[in-house]
Amino acid sequence: MKTLCVDLGNTRMKAAIFEDGKIIHLSAFDGDILPSIHALIKQFSPEKSILSSVIHHDPRIEEVLPASTQFHLLNHLSKLNFSLAVGKPDTMGADRLALAAAAVHVFPGKNNLVIGLGSCITYNFINHLGIFLGGSISPGLEMRLKSLKDYTALLPLVEKEWNFPLIGYDTKTNILSGVIGGMAKEIEGIVRAYEEKYGNFNVVLTGGDCTYFERLLKNKIFADPDLLFKGLYAISETNN
Repeated sequence: MKTLCVDLGNTRMKAAIFEDGKIIHLSAFDGDILPSIHALIKQFSPEKSILSSVIHHDPRIEEVLPASTQFHLLNHLSKLNFSLAVGKPDTMGADRLALAAAAVHVFPGKNNLVIGLGSCITYNFINHLGIFLGGSISPGLEMRLKSLKDYTALLPLVEKEWNFPLIGYDTKTNILSGVIGGMAKEIEGIVRAYEEKYGNFNVVLTGGDCTYFERLLKNKIFADPDLLFKGLYAISETNN
């Protein structure tokens, strides 16, 4: 049994094919994604599909997927493997719902702090009872780098790199140290605050930018860049 999971984020649009619970194919989209979705359906013939979107996507996607698969659109009305304790569940992003579902699916019965590193940093806390308590949101890596260029007269747009010194020696390394190094310390500080309140819990790092932070974080962290897809698969199984 194959499942097509499509994730449309603010900076990245991508898909995964699952077969019997395991990822067998990953792909990224550029521009018009309809031809790519048609190609994935033709190549893998998935029986099920699920769409997670936090953008204003082409509505034809929601016509193509149901035409060939048993389709589910992730939203606040979806059946979930966890419960929500947030005030307005209809405002919760589909990406955060998928991350919470993945945490409960992969680490059941445990407190989990899932840190998503994409356009924004999202901190998502799901307790051992499977209740999504909420978390916090702050600007992501590319957003911070772009803001330095957009809101100053002379600072350039710096491309993200993982290799930089603590003490920058030119404009580029000063920015990398301040932005990436500063984000790492922010993450460590928030993890410590959760530790003081909850004691033992899993810290799971995911998202397109997680590779830039694995080496910088001292806490014991499990990194899984494909965690969101695992959550989408779990939700698809519950709803399809």
